[in-house]
Amino acid sequence: MSDRDHVEYSPKIADIPRTDRPRERLLRYGAGVLSNAELLAVIIRVGGVGQNVIRLAEALLAHFEGLPGLARAGPEEMAQVKGIGEAKVAEIKAALELGRRLMAAAPEERAQIRSPADAANLMMLEMGLLEQEHLRVILLDTRNRVLASPTVYIGSLNTSTVRVGELFREAIRRNSAALIVAHNHPSGDPTPSSEDVAVTRQILEAGRLLDIDVLDHIVIGRGRFVSLKERGLGFDS
Repeated sequence: MSDRDHVEYSPKIADIPRTDRPRERLLRYGAGVLSNAELLAVIIRVGGVGQNVIRLAEALLAHFEGLPGLARAGPEEMAQVKGIGEAKVAEIKAALELGRRLMAAAPEERAQIRSPADAANLMMLEMGLLEQEHLRVILLDTRNRVLASPTVYIGSLNTSTVRVGELFREAIRRNSAALIVAHNHPSGDPTPSSEDVAVTRQILEAGRLLDIDVLDHIVIGRGRFVSLKERGLGFDS
């Protein structure tokens, strides 16, 4: 057999002591002790030719440079990784979607916004992965508890296309005391643009007319955010 034909095999899961296997460790110690690869291995259950399920999970994460890249990948991209078929793609996508829905739904039931970081953390997991700009409003009651965070606009922000009144439609319907605007930069760089600042000024003016406090405008990047209020951008008048 030539070097080109050589295949390096990894130990089968059955050859790993039971107490060291991901599923058994999860059940005994809890999911928090497992690495990302081990958690992914629990989901996809079986490996491929010549590699156990943990090595396959590690290869998948390496290919997409971690969980954020895996979450952004489409089914066709995932299926290009050796050992990942339709069944595994479906299992991974279902697990990621459940996590996304949990993060989107549970915080809105009890979250209270006390700082720009609170608002950013509420939105970052979902919005940081989007490939197109989305603008959302975090609607708040009189105690700054989150009522909802609907998406009100999709597309590049500029003063000629954003209808500022649309941002307040749901706020008026829900009798919100205040709101925070959040939008993402698909590039991953949350540095505000001049259009972001101009739109912020328009939103603030509309909020004053409607007697709804606009507390902040958060720009979300990949794992980072910028608060326009903290930087005095658009909130300087």
